[in-house]
Amino acid sequence: MVLTGASILIQVLQEQGVDCVFGYPGGSVLHIYDELYKAQDKVRHVTTCHEQGACHAADGYARVSGKPGVVIATSGPGATNLITGIANAYLDSVPLVAITGNVALAMIGRDSFQEVDIFGVTMPITKHNYMVKNVADLADTLRSAFKLAISGRPGPVLVDLPKDIQTASCEYVPQPRVERKNGLKASENSLNAALALIKESKRPYIYAGGGVVIADASEELLALSNFLDCPIGTSMMGLSAVPHDHPMNLGMTGMHGRYEASKVLSMSDLIIAVGTRFSDRATGNKQAYQLGRKILHIDIDPAEIGKNITADAHLLGDVKLILRQLLEHKVSRTPSDWSAQVKKVISSPDHRLDMPEGQLNPQSAIEAVNVRLLPDDVVATDVGQHQMWTAQYYHFRRPRTFVTSGGLGTMGYGMGAAIGSCFARGKRRTVLFTSDGSFHMNMNEMATAVSHQLPILVVLLNNQALGMVRQWQTLFYGERYSNTSLERKTDYAKLAEAFGARGYKATDMASLNEALDKALSYEGPSLIDVRIGCDVKVLPMIPPGGTIDDMILKG
Repeated sequence: MVLTGASILIQVLQEQGVDCVFGYPGGSVLHIYDELYKAQDKVRHVTTCHEQGACHAADGYARVSGKPGVVIATSGPGATNLITGIANAYLDSVPLVAITGNVALAMIGRDSFQEVDIFGVTMPITKHNYMVKNVADLADTLRSAFKLAISGRPGPVLVDLPKDIQTASCEYVPQPRVERKNGLKASENSLNAALALIKESKRPYIYAGGGVVIADASEELLALSNFLDCPIGTSMMGLSAVPHDHPMNLGMTGMHGRYEASKVLSMSDLIIAVGTRFSDRATGNKQAYQLGRKILHIDIDPAEIGKNITADAHLLGDVKLILRQLLEHKVSRTPSDWSAQVKKVISSPDHRLDMPEGQLNPQSAIEAVNVRLLPDDVVATDVGQHQMWTAQYYHFRRPRTFVTSGGLGTMGYGMGAAIGSCFARGKRRTVLFTSDGSFHMNMNEMATAVSHQLPILVVLLNNQALGMVRQWQTLFYGERYSNTSLERKTDYAKLAEAFGARGYKATDMASLNEALDKALSYEGPSLIDVRIGCDVKVLPMIPPGGTIDDMILKG
């Protein structure tokens, strides 16, 4: 059948199983939105307050559903407003298809109204991007975009559609939904080298990253841990890969990781790194990180092997398949008293830094939320101290229930991500932990949550400061608080009510518990303004470039 480019776009979205997209209309995508109107019973469109919020929503949708998120924006400022969201998805390996309108082909390069070279701008932050110059290429280009987004190491792909391509017509032939490329298994030689490393080790340590969640490889990871009788530590992105209460799980390691997770890692003789990129926040001093131990790196992206940490052996391919290969070979290690050593560290006096019991503080607030949620409920965060406290104190029990900005560290990510996460789970309860600093950046998206009556609970840890930066100023800059004491007069509870949500304030545990009971019984958006001190720190903390010996335990 002969269709316009705009109609072909909507047909391909349906062909690829897309039933929910996020975006904001504008002049260069009017034809697309006209076709969306006609297909509104098949493809839901969620109009956000800002294109950045739409991109973060598509990102959150993808992380929770495992399917590619889709975002649509007009040309010029609409397209450039996506850039932070695209970069965020790129650094966290999130499958995303961004569709932007553009001026007509004849107008490109003439500084036309709302024209920008979004193709050139996004080249460094996408897996690939396209500008469609012939409507006959449109359907296959879109299919390629979806296949690229989900294959290998997932990531964002951008398709730029000039206005005249949207109105031009050609024959459209439906095709099956594209599938992810078959996962690669490790080669026999590399597998043998890895098995030899493991067999020689007496104190192996599994370090699990976000790649375990992406590959749906949690079951295989736990099986490997049981086979080797060895502990698991995670990166922040890998937190939900291992149930919080699993006996082998030591929790998050790195700059703000748990004491026992970092300490046991420092005692190991082999790190089995699975689906992680060894970021600077995870390793600290890279020379010390490797000293006295071997590294086995398992990852799907060859660019990550040896990029930050030198690997003694590596297994390149699909994490899930590679872990199965190791298990099929009945992987084993040299017997030792490793388990006893690990238990001794866990039972040491300073392995957990509990705050005063019964007082309202970040830990007690997060734990009060935790006991009220189900294992499958999704928790999103913005970026800052509250993000680290959530990573430390929330008990994640299922994969794909933790949605946070890891690589880019995007303040303002959370509200859009919570919206997308909520839609991905059929409008099920979703919680956003945020702060006064982060929430102010994209709080306009509260209007989107209200418009769709989403059961999103915003828990705002309000310390009247840019807390993480203030913490660094306290520890490393002689308490010179340059522009981090916000002391804004915003009444967040009233603000929530002005948007049409329910708003509450909590200044002690009694008022917090009362607010939580009310908010969680309401099938719509709520916000709780939780007042905490401006000098409460995220601890433990390993200073930048430091080691376990430099860990700050008290502040």
